[in-house]
Amino acid sequence: MELQEVELFIAKNGEVRMEVRGVAGKKCLDLTRELEAALGNEIIDRELKPEAYTEASATDHESEQEQAWEPS
Repeated sequence: MELQEVELFIAKNGEVRMEVRGVAGKKCLDLTRELEAALGNEIIDRELKPEAYTEASATDHESEQEQAWEPS
């Protein structure tokens, strides 16, 4: 099983950016659903990497997803 990672970056202004690696296809959205809810589901921007548009079994490349939230 390939390593799946979720990395959070928190800016001084409280904005949170999340990057997902090791997940192909849109499974990255499932992987981050609980974290999104814990952060208030106030997503101001979502950028899916090209790997998100491939089937999970069709790629060996690293998938990344970036999301950003504004502080509540």
